[in-house]
Amino acid sequence: MESPKENNPFQLLIRVRYAECDAQGVVFNARYADYADLASTEYLRSLLGSYQVLLEQGLDIQVVNLTIGWRSSAKFDDVIRLETVTTKVGNSSYTVQIRIFEHKSNREIATCEVVNVMVSTKLLQKTPIPESFRHALLNAPHNQLVDMTGNISA
Repeated sequence: MESPKENNPFQLLIRVRYAECDAQGVVFNARYADYADLASTEYLRSLLGSYQVLLEQGLDIQVVNLTIGWRSSAKFDDVIRLETVTTKVGNSSYTVQIRIFEHKSNREIATCEVVNVMVSTKLLQKTPIPESFRHALLNAPHNQLVDMTGNISA
């Protein structure tokens, strides 16, 4: 396993929707897996330009392990920041860490670790990570910010 160079994290801002909350008025625990998936997808978009780049090569990614550690709760209408970095790259798998914060206060909400395996779309069997993708995971600067909160900037 190779470790990436130290980079600033890729950042994604999203707004908590009412439907993501439970009867207690906080984000339902299973929604954090949805947030991790969204952050992972946007992270890949920042690295490759499009997820389609992998699919066109006959490649796809499968999650094989997802762990979530909660620190505090997010609530309806909170703007949360998901910070994503690559932590390990192996032959056919890689790991990303996603830290979730309430954006305004910087309060930590949760940390997710996602282990992904590269697979062939034809056989759905693991396959080596292409060198270009490995390079992006290990070396690309990730100091981008994507804002999906609906805020309007003039």
